[in-house]
Amino acid sequence: MRLLLAVLIAGLACSGQEYDLVLRGGHVIDAKNGIDAVRDVALKGNVIAAVAEKIDAAKAKRVVDAKGLYVTPGLIDIHTHVYTGTGEPHSYAGDNSVYPDGFTFRVGVTTVVDAGGSGWRNFPDFQERVIRRSKTRVLSMLNIVGNGMRGGKFENNQDDMDAEATAKVALANKGVVVGIKTAHYSGPEWTPVERAVAAGTKASIPVMVDFGTNHPDTRPLVDLLTKKLRPGDIYTHMYSGLRNELLDNGQPNAGMIEGRKRGVIFDVGHGGGSFVYKVAIPLTKAGFWPDSISTDLHIGSMNAGMKDQLNVMSKFLNLGMPLKQVIAASTWNPAREIKQETLGNLSVGAPADIAVLRLEKGNFGFTDHSGMRMKGNQKLTCEITFRDGVAVYDLNGLTKDDWKQ
Repeated sequence: MRLLLAVLIAGLACSGQEYDLVLRGGHVIDAKNGIDAVRDVALKGNVIAAVAEKIDAAKAKRVVDAKGLYVTPGLIDIHTHVYTGTGEPHSYAGDNSVYPDGFTFRVGVTTVVDAGGSGWRNFPDFQERVIRRSKTRVLSMLNIVGNGMRGGKFENNQDDMDAEATAKVALANKGVVVGIKTAHYSGPEWTPVERAVAAGTKASIPVMVDFGTNHPDTRPLVDLLTKKLRPGDIYTHMYSGLRNELLDNGQPNAGMIEGRKRGVIFDVGHGGGSFVYKVAIPLTKAGFWPDSISTDLHIGSMNAGMKDQLNVMSKFLNLGMPLKQVIAASTWNPAREIKQETLGNLSVGAPADIAVLRLEKGNFGFTDHSGMRMKGNQKLTCEITFRDGVAVYDLNGLTKDDWKQ
């Protein structure tokens, strides 16, 4: 009888609790809603329930002290390679890619976009192997090459660059296929770009371009950014220096400046070979900051200068990019770029994807792909990651009960 009474009392107490969890006293940065201040954030089920200066702790089943931490939307990495498990060696539709869940939540990332690993031919396999099995939200930019990113003999095959078939698969998978990718093309022709843009136009989604081999005479960067791409299309590897992004006089390529004016998006796409300080420092000093910060995650980049999303974000902090802008470039900006505007923000009713970050002060080192090291005095680390309202990563157990002997 006493046990039944206790259960009834507990039930009545819980019935007055509006929220499953409240993050209390963290510094919220939410670019969509213009918030850059200390706020409480409440979760109910898998959505954001409230954001306010003060939320009554009595209304929550659990309260987590976030004082001294930054509370942001879950980070979005729009350039990754996560189509793996096929067993194909030396392939970004195989062994060069990684399963996302092992590399996302521990750095605050809740959404990734696979950038061209699969094309229209093998997208169903990618969807079955990775997209449907991952806790991380996995989206796709379809490669204009039907076989995807399987190496040079596939990626240079113009006969497999089918705009109609690519658009058809994209339209059949709206909300999962969020863009078209062209990458690694070695020839002097515009064919991959033109067909990618044709597919993107038919499916009403953006194109991301990794411009491949540099052909400054027949396929100059200025023409790509001022003539071939549409507003909203994405130029990735913007600090690689491999395609004349920075001129010999230390100034940005005129195409970069004019492309930005036209509405072309500029993305980091760090990777294992696409970010060098000798390009990034002059460009950022000239005010050419990225629209979106992405990793180009794969087995090479994660073990080299790139490492992970927070490491790349920390590089830009130490280059002088304000924290508010760094967070926007890793949340709301990429969400808009891929037309997924329910993501990347903490609006009431939005998915409860949240990163709780710590800004550490100290002596740190950050390397580029050439092996050069930049010293820094600040670095972002992840304390907690929530995906759909569930704490999927909790470094110091802040969401847990203390052990008592």
